[in-house]
Amino acid sequence: MNSSKNLPTLRTAAAKLPDGALAELIYEPATERTRFAAYQDGAVTLHDSIDLPSGERLMPIAAQNNLIRHAAVLLPAQPEGYGTTVDLIGEIETYLRRYVDLSPAFFGIATHYILLTWVYDAFNELPYLRLRGEPGSGKTRALIVIGSLCYKAFLASGAATVSPIFHTLDTFRGTFVFDEADFRFSDEKAELVKIFNNGNVRGFPVLRTAISAKREFDPQAFMVFGPKIVAMRHAFEDRALESRFITEEMGQRPMRSDIPINLPDIQRAEAQTLRSKLLMYRFRTVGSIGINDSLVDPALSSRLNQILVPLLSIIDDDAVRADIAAAARTLDQNLQGERAATPEAHLLEVLSEALADPTRKVVPLAEIVSSFATRFGTEYERPITARYIGSLLRTRLHLASYKTHGTYVVPIGEKAKADVLCARYGVTPHKLV
Repeated sequence: MNSSKNLPTLRTAAAKLPDGALAELIYEPATERTRFAAYQDGAVTLHDSIDLPSGERLMPIAAQNNLIRHAAVLLPAQPEGYGTTVDLIGEIETYLRRYVDLSPAFFGIATHYILLTWVYDAFNELPYLRLRGEPGSGKTRALIVIGSLCYKAFLASGAATVSPIFHTLDTFRGTFVFDEADFRFSDEKAELVKIFNNGNVRGFPVLRTAISAKREFDPQAFMVFGPKIVAMRHAFEDRALESRFITEEMGQRPMRSDIPINLPDIQRAEAQTLRSKLLMYRFRTVGSIGINDSLVDPALSSRLNQILVPLLSIIDDDAVRADIAAAARTLDQNLQGERAATPEAHLLEVLSEALADPTRKVVPLAEIVSSFATRFGTEYERPITARYIGSLLRTRLHLASYKTHGTYVVPIGEKAKADVLCARYGVTPHKLV
């Protein structure tokens, strides 16, 4: 694959070659250099560069790259054999148990999420993993230990600015491992939320505007799709974003006495060895793995099924699948409970009842406002006005209203749409009487 021709070069962290081979960036600690490990038909070869039929030369991102040099991006060394997938799972769990204290179910979830990061590009949607707790709960320790095994893990914290995060995710296309995700400043938080909102579904890059050397605006697309693991104290305000996370609540039990207070140096060496075995796992499985549609759970929302089925599809252990399903159902119930306490849910409860009379063609908005204020007014600090309720109807629930004879009304034909929204917000719709 190499030649002495003077070809235009392209630095990259991974590539699928025209002949079907996979090339992955590796870092060899003994020689402190980066190379490509290429895999095809069960054979691994190592390359300093790869020449393409198109006349370009692929070059590995240099070992002098600041992120690689300071271990902000963690790479495997040369691929290593691991026996069976069951053997590899056992090694990962042993490593995790040595250094972190997680709930029994979450050990299995974290182990398989690590595997998912190494084959994530075989899927179009992904869940995120989260460790949540107060300072001293062990969430940062767990983040480091789990993140150290993930595919091209990029380690960052809330002290980082968002611009290098976009560039690093776009360049390496690995796993975003983020500590202290509770941003203090609203502009930084908004940029971070863009990464999480766009990053769990393939094909939704984040567009950012740069200024060229000629002072011209130059919009750029940054690819942020990929697995993400975060540690934080609280929750995101966006309920849709919350639904993307599988969460472990840290600090809810006494820490095991056999866990070292400080991570020993050997942990990094163990993680390096496991990353090399996980690279071989990627080589062997990424081309043959895919969605198992039979794992869709009708008891869950379509959003949760969308992000969970990829993780479930790489799991052969029924007990671990059951643990993930239980965690998903709890999350779904919590989200529905939160939605049921919102103004939108309260309005749907009132509206569904008002629209349940088939003898009526319309319901006056004034009647809806009065019923809302009587039933829920004491729960709100703001006045319940026609403007407020009308805004909820139009901009949040997208239900129709119109003005007739000087009065705003909601047509009875909106009941079908309202009933669908009731199911989404955890409200029992009223039947036609």
